[in-house]
Amino acid sequence: MNARTPRLSVRAIIVRDGRLLLVNAWPGHSSDLWCAPGGGVHAGTSLPDNLIREVHEETGLTIAAGPLALVNEFHDPQSGFHQVELFFRATVVAGSLDESWQDAASVVTRRRYFSPAELAAIRLKPDSLPRVAFAGEGVARYDPLEVIVR
Repeated sequence: MNARTPRLSVRAIIVRDGRLLLVNAWPGHSSDLWCAPGGGVHAGTSLPDNLIREVHEETGLTIAAGPLALVNEFHDPQSGFHQVELFFRATVVAGSLDESWQDAASVVTRRRYFSPAELAAIRLKPDSLPRVAFAGEGVARYDPLEVIVR
């Protein structure tokens, strides 16, 4: 295993009309795994500014970043990859999901809002995301280190 510095990323918990926004970030629909929009942070840029940039890149939405809600981490024992994700509550201030939107990296292939019932029928990570998303504001939670899922 190659020990590496953990990668830091930010993700947005956006609940609108009782539905949680998720993206599928697997080029060419190579996986059915969904996650909250976001991505890696750029050094010298605040976490909220990174979140605003990443969400816009992946969804075309302009958001306002809110409080920290969840810290999640995962790793790949074979490669040494380790990621720490900071999930912030966020609200949409402009834009709507548009099927013609394409993120600059061409990684996100689908984006949509899911009801709690629909979330129970899909694969998503982290497992605690729906519980945190619909719990409302409160103390941020920690989701322990787990092995990466593809």
